[in-house]
Amino acid sequence: MATPVSRETLDQLLIPSTATLTSVLRGLGITHSFMHGVRPLKPDMKVAGPAYTLRYIPAREDLDQAPLDNLKDKQRVGIEEIAAGQVLVIDARGDTRAGTMGAILATRIHCRGAVGVVTDGAYRDSPVIAESGLAAYSAAMNAHTNKTIHHPSEVQVPIACGEVAVIPGDIIVGDAEGVVVVPSQLADEVARRAAEMEEKEEFILERIRGGASIIGTYPADEETLAEYEEWKRRRR
Repeated sequence: MATPVSRETLDQLLIPSTATLTSVLRGLGITHSFMHGVRPLKPDMKVAGPAYTLRYIPAREDLDQAPLDNLKDKQRVGIEEIAAGQVLVIDARGDTRAGTMGAILATRIHCRGAVGVVTDGAYRDSPVIAESGLAAYSAAMNAHTNKTIHHPSEVQVPIACGEVAVIPGDIIVGDAEGVVVVPSQLADEVARRAAEMEEKEEFILERIRGGASIIGTYPADEETLAEYEEWKRRRR
């Protein structure tokens, strides 16, 4: 069972970079959190929300011979089940030879209130999805329809995406660099630590831009830490 995560925490997770989040997670013992090869369709995309998962297996002729049934096809079931605020995360096994979904289904989940869609595969209609208002991340673009390569197998089960484990309800955070997976039970702690790290790195960058050496600054020695505390006091 996923731990419920407040809107306040989700908003806090939107502020730090995914680079900061991976550093915080590493400090909490989570070293595999950033999706490999998964990038935003537009560079200004940002998203934070709980994962709704969809798993594809390789297509097989006997599995996909019957006419499409929106009430049984797991992709279509997921499209109609996803809730407001969730992020659809699609396990495509890193196979980009066909799209995992197109603009019509992306528009449907956006209308249902989903805030993002992520896959380690591809999308078709990628330019349309990019402009839809839905935060969308993928490994590639491909105009082929999904069932030429993929068969939708299960929804709301643990999956892999970009070589990272994703459990339903995990918090998916995306920015211009990519996507990080935050275990839901750690979300509050990660948000708190990330805010502290971002503030400290702002101070360090300010010093480096001012000509300071990295020696004694990054990482900070006792003198720099004392200056950091004084810097924080002046800002508040």
